[in-house]
Amino acid sequence: MIGAREDYPMRAMLLASACAAAQMAVCLPAYAQSNEDQAPGASRSEEQEIIVTATRRAERLQDVPLSITAFSQEELTAQGIVGYEGLATATPGVVLNRASANFNNFTARGVATNGYGANLQSTVAVYIDELPISTIGNTTVLDPNLFDVERVEFLRGPQGTLFGSGSLAGALRILTRNPDLNDFDASVLADFGIVGDDSLRQRYNGMINVPLVEDRLALRVVGFLRDEEGYIDNAGTGINDSNALEAWGSRAILLWTPTDRLSVRLLASRELSEPQDSSTTSPALGEYVRVSDRPDLFQGDLNTYNATVEYQFDGANFTSSSTFSTFDQKFYVDLAGTFAGFVAFALDADGYQDTFVQEMRLASDPGGSWDWVIGGFYLDRRHDVDYNYRSSPEFLAAAGITGLPDEYYQRFSSHFISHELAGFGELTYRFSDDLWITAGGRYGSVDAQGFTEAAGYNSNYLANALTWRYDGVPNAVTITPIVPAVGVKAEEDGPSYRLSLSYRPTPSLTTYATISTGFRTPVVNARAGSVSVIDSTDIIIPDGADSDQLTNYEIGLKGRWLDGRLNANIAFYFIDWQDIQVQANRVSDSIQFATNIGGAESKGIELEIQAIPIDGLTIGFNGSFNEAEVTSLTPSEAAISGAVLGARLAGPEFQGSLYFNYNFFLTPQAEANFSLIAQHVGSFPSSFPNVPGRPTIPSATFDYTDSYTLVNSVFAIAFDNFTVGAYVENMFDEYATTYVHPEAFTASRYSVTRPRTFGVRVGYDF
Repeated sequence: MIGAREDYPMRAMLLASACAAAQMAVCLPAYAQSNEDQAPGASRSEEQEIIVTATRRAERLQDVPLSITAFSQEELTAQGIVGYEGLATATPGVVLNRASANFNNFTARGVATNGYGANLQSTVAVYIDELPISTIGNTTVLDPNLFDVERVEFLRGPQGTLFGSGSLAGALRILTRNPDLNDFDASVLADFGIVGDDSLRQRYNGMINVPLVEDRLALRVVGFLRDEEGYIDNAGTGINDSNALEAWGSRAILLWTPTDRLSVRLLASRELSEPQDSSTTSPALGEYVRVSDRPDLFQGDLNTYNATVEYQFDGANFTSSSTFSTFDQKFYVDLAGTFAGFVAFALDADGYQDTFVQEMRLASDPGGSWDWVIGGFYLDRRHDVDYNYRSSPEFLAAAGITGLPDEYYQRFSSHFISHELAGFGELTYRFSDDLWITAGGRYGSVDAQGFTEAAGYNSNYLANALTWRYDGVPNAVTITPIVPAVGVKAEEDGPSYRLSLSYRPTPSLTTYATISTGFRTPVVNARAGSVSVIDSTDIIIPDGADSDQLTNYEIGLKGRWLDGRLNANIAFYFIDWQDIQVQANRVSDSIQFATNIGGAESKGIELEIQAIPIDGLTIGFNGSFNEAEVTSLTPSEAAISGAVLGARLAGPEFQGSLYFNYNFFLTPQAEANFSLIAQHVGSFPSSFPNVPGRPTIPSATFDYTDSYTLVNSVFAIAFDNFTVGAYVENMFDEYATTYVHPEAFTASRYSVTRPRTFGVRVGYDF
């Protein structure tokens, strides 16, 4: 990935939008700047060096023995990336399983058993600064706004050493931008698009940076608003364009540097995202049509507060980061698909999550033969969920079912408490400037425990409703209080490690070989031990799942030739994944549970190539090839999970992007940019092929996504501080399935590509 200068004006940010909605893997906004913007004495090669902190220290991207794709804010803006979707399409080897807004799950290197992972920690950890926001369980996963961030880094391969649990296959880091202590700055960016025939998409972003005390104190405030009309009709509710999105948020960062050695950074942010319905569809009803009795809601409200203190000792830098966050969620979904719509059956779940994270680390200054970092990490998280299972007044009246206090036939509340405590370190020894070895380790303990709270109740509503459907005789339900319970406390501790050797045979080529490990925390099933009230012979819900373990073997090359005009990154990997955590559903009542099965292997190649044959012209390709399948499985594991030997994991065998970007001057005062990109994603399975608990019986919900290709283009012109660009996304209006929900409970299980979108992007830098 080619970097841009950090002090880029909005003019350059938008001009390179040719990479824009096109979602390129690599673009060169550096060539959109005028000669006056170029740092004095800096060569193109020097300007394009990317500095990342993937190893908790600042290093050249080319020297880090990891497969990394990095985006500056300028590149994000230029590519039209405002959330997870753009990051996934621009990163080789990565797929975003996105059922709907705020329903996100990344897959990297094929390490996933389905695209949902209910009850499971994601296989890719997502961080905003030091806060992990990827969670465990049936939760919405907020799609954060990416305006005015410092950088985004996507680290592929396990990152358990420095980033802990959940980074089984990779880590996505969103790093917010510090205030500028000396210069006032402000910018606005507006995006207006038409999705499909007539749905208006509005996105507004603004930033203001105010130095309060020169060189010592500054404030940076960012705000955004998204108002996007939907493009999917809900046949059940009768609402057209039902999946509208309303989202807004703000972030304020205060930076204080009382001395040249000490800095204090305080952050407060809020992001509220409220999709008005899900984007999953029912293709049998037509294109862009879904069905549910009420809108399905996956909404989130994230509040974050952080204090980071840095102190520069002689020879080492100390960092302390303390973060507290609250995340309120709605997870409302129609479950009637479980019984083919015969009975009214839905879940309205409200979640509340409080998280505290403390990390401290000490990193040596660069230079010399030895580089090191040592630190500690602590996480304390409580996740409360109020489960409210409902019928509907209309169905209860039609069936003559009585005995319920309202439309809810089951209510209970539970909470889960989890902790993670770890110490970590990494040490690099340089035999010479061109040969170095790095060893890292982390030893941690994790625990998780679930609690069922008092005041809940259950009933035999489902059994009565199904009986009425067959015999037509109304029944009064029986209410049973839910007894408070304390779940089994799952605890595990152990090490993870990384070992790599890097060699630079020439100044323009760096090679590396790495062995690394990752893990996920154990999972406690909320309904452990429960017997189905519909079919007592069905699976008894197990206690949960132990940690799984993954080992990644990787070799890679990173090259820069011809003064940065030709760049190539390539990585080959082999992954051994054991004691796999899997999610399944009991067939009779759709209760979700987690368990472990044998093992799988994933092997592949990731490639990024970029060339600048003449000034202003960039062409490139990024892509990945992957084979991932189940390789070890006992009969009992196959029975409970629905897996079979040789089953493909939930990732495409091939994905890639081919792009073209050209920058030129229309007049001495008007700089133009044109970009075109074609992005292809191969087909992959939604889940394991068989029914959990019913060996050899094919699952009715098993399906494949489509193989699809999207073509996007942008043309932009910059006039001094003002920039305007026009773009088209999904130029040929490709309609394809991008995600298949693996569970039977929802009637609308397919997510599809967004319709062709035309738009205009306007920016001004004050």
